[in-house]
Amino acid sequence: MTKSYRIVAIQGEGIGLEVVEAALLVLQAVAKRHNFTVQVDAAIIGQKAFEQYGCYFPEETAELCAGSDGILFGAVNKGGLLELRQRFDFFANLRPVKTSPSLLAKSSLKAEKLKGVDILFVRELVSGIYFGKSHRGDDFGYHTMYYQDWQIKRIAHVALQKAQARKKHVTVAHKENALPNLPWTRLVKELSTNYPDVQVETMLVDNLAMQLVLNPQQFDVILAGNLFGDILSDLGGALVGSVGLLGSASLNSEGLGMYEPVHGTAPDIAGQKIANPLGAIASVMMMLEQWGEHLAVESVQTAWQNILDRGYRTADLNPQGAEILVNTQELVELFLASL
Repeated sequence: MTKSYRIVAIQGEGIGLEVVEAALLVLQAVAKRHNFTVQVDAAIIGQKAFEQYGCYFPEETAELCAGSDGILFGAVNKGGLLELRQRFDFFANLRPVKTSPSLLAKSSLKAEKLKGVDILFVRELVSGIYFGKSHRGDDFGYHTMYYQDWQIKRIAHVALQKAQARKKHVTVAHKENALPNLPWTRLVKELSTNYPDVQVETMLVDNLAMQLVLNPQQFDVILAGNLFGDILSDLGGALVGSVGLLGSASLNSEGLGMYEPVHGTAPDIAGQKIANPLGAIASVMMMLEQWGEHLAVESVQTAWQNILDRGYRTADLNPQGAEILVNTQELVELFLASL
């Protein structure tokens, strides 16, 4: 019997429109090859939603997302995204960063420091400073970094479980010398007794940022709160050569996920059809993995590596020498041919 999935595509703004469209073409092609179907419902968020509904995250979009098998998201400037994450409790944000041998020269780091780098950032996504109490007065403002202990524990469980299936090492990002009332290190270490095969290391977030540049090969799973995880995971773009290569998955406890590239709207190149769709395609791979469509993931991964090994590069990867510059559409056509 043919499997069938239903997803909601939210293109958003800027290059979100272009990369989601490209990723959907790849998704439908791999679905056809591996004998499953994907129904795609379109929804809006952000400025376009505000103009149509008077709010950035309309109930119509929420209702479409409810009961779906996944949400493929592009990018927005502001408004709607935090509400979407909180509405469906997408607390576990997974951002894999893995270097590709054919792209080692694209990073500002030396190639010998990048070989074999394979990091999974596990970021808490629905609490912390982005969701705490905030206020702006006449000449002052504040934001509150607020966490319940149970929120720290549940994201720690995700990180520890992921580490068990990897290299069995978790690094906890914290700033307890300045933020002592958020005891990430104690709570994670207490939980780690349930995972005796996983080594837990704690590291001040400023030192961790430096170590990501000095010696990224030392890391396996990095666990961080919302703000720290946001900043640290973007360093992954520098490691692999471009933030345009990175995808992410944001999951709730029921397994529903939102999948999005980690780049923003990139207004400077929006509409020029030169955006790198690989981050969105990486997000599609994470969605397929969540569904258990492992052969489909392998097909996309093989096509991905083949295209990069043959020297095809989008503008953000700064083609040099024998490398071949391609636009968004041309890269998608290469994927479809490979599939």
